[in-house]
Amino acid sequence: MIAVALRQTVLGGMTEAALPPVLPTVLVVAVALIDVDGRVLIAQRPEGKALAGLWEFPGGKVEPGERPEAALIRELHEELGIDVNEACLAPFVFASHAYESFHLLMPLYLCRRWSGVVVKREHAALAWVKPDKLSDYPMPPADAPLVAWLRDLL
Repeated sequence: MIAVALRQTVLGGMTEAALPPVLPTVLVVAVALIDVDGRVLIAQRPEGKALAGLWEFPGGKVEPGERPEAALIRELHEELGIDVNEACLAPFVFASHAYESFHLLMPLYLCRRWSGVVVKREHAALAWVKPDKLSDYPMPPADAPLVAWLRDLL
């Protein structure tokens, strides 16, 4: 009886049945590539993928046992054909968003230096956008709140 009362106190009086369902957490990394003119690269999700047509920051899922920085370096090479040194990735802010079937946790890194030329390999389109114009591009719910942070920083 004491344990039940204690649990209800910790839960703010809610019973376990009243708690929202526990969703699996998916860790995804993203980057704001910033060019010499202060523009940020965004990529349009291709047809056939969830949230197709929306614009996002490049990146992708962190594989089991993979460090976030290593995942981002891998994803940038696969998606954009560029090579990034881990020392050039600066952790900036993160997004936390509950989708219907999972909870997304997405650290956003800043990067101003890379080698190679950015090319579209997996996305429908790429755009270099001034921070104050990022909100003109429709984004997935997890990416959209990051725009204000970038606008304020850059």
